[in-house]
Amino acid sequence: MTIRALSLPPTDVEIDAWIKVLTAAQAVDLPQATPPARSEVAGRLCVTPARGRAALWAADGGAGVAALLLFTDEANAHTAFLDVLAVRPDARRRGLGRALWEQVRAELLAQGRTSVLTLVDLGGPGEAFARSLGFENVLPMAWYEQDVTQQATNGSPVPVAPGYELRAWHGPVPDDWAGPLATAHGAMEDAPTGDIDEKIEAWTPQRLHAAHQLILDRGGEITTVAAVTGAGEVAAYTELVLPDPAGPRALQYDTVVAPAHRGHGLGRAVKLHMLDLARNRYPGLRLIATTVADENTAMRAVNERLGYRPARPAGYYQLSL
Repeated sequence: MTIRALSLPPTDVEIDAWIKVLTAAQAVDLPQATPPARSEVAGRLCVTPARGRAALWAADGGAGVAALLLFTDEANAHTAFLDVLAVRPDARRRGLGRALWEQVRAELLAQGRTSVLTLVDLGGPGEAFARSLGFENVLPMAWYEQDVTQQATNGSPVPVAPGYELRAWHGPVPDDWAGPLATAHGAMEDAPTGDIDEKIEAWTPQRLHAAHQLILDRGGEITTVAAVTGAGEVAAYTELVLPDPAGPRALQYDTVVAPAHRGHGLGRAVKLHMLDLARNRYPGLRLIATTVADENTAMRAVNERLGYRPARPAGYYQLSL
């Protein structure tokens, strides 16, 4: 078997071959999941985050692929994220997955990385393979899904506690709110992270705009809903991302309530308002998916009240090199 590194950005032919591997693997490993759209996969392959550098590999014949994100910010120059390692089902049990991993491992060592993290769905071949390489589950979590078509709405404004107002922004957040929203992002620092080796990078307006712009550059769309105060604070916020705006699936990104504003139902309020907006803006939307750490009982309770149901267990798996 021959494995080659892909030049960046990959060609249309290489992107199509990559999608075929992902689609075939998912059909066997996660048949209940929505297949990724071409625009979503192409966006991830062609547009790398500002704080990282991508490395891609593909096996000749389109049998397997791997994608690695090497962080370039100083705090995380010691680690990386394994975004994809997939083998077509009819090509498994022949050592291809191991061969792809050896390419990834060689790159990690060449770049001086001492650890690597990846997100794994539990109970399937991905978990078994990760464990066979020595990866350990450092943050148990689960995927939760909300069937948008089953959520009733009467069109009335979402109630919010006195002293707060709901604001919504589609696309990049306006400059005058980027600072307060970046400050609110910092409240994520008390969210469970287990033993993940990646260091939390400070949120600034510039980083916030870069993160939102990355979603747009990859062909997706983002909406932010925030509960704000009269003093100009962002007390709570939630983000919804559609990797493929024409598709039936969205991803619930961060939902955060700043510590000083907890206990007022703001997490539920921003999510309810987001749901109303999403249903009106995206009539083809059917499912919203999100991940929550097992130990984050507060957010799990909020999601359950909003109609989220467990879909499948997952975990962040990490390997020390």
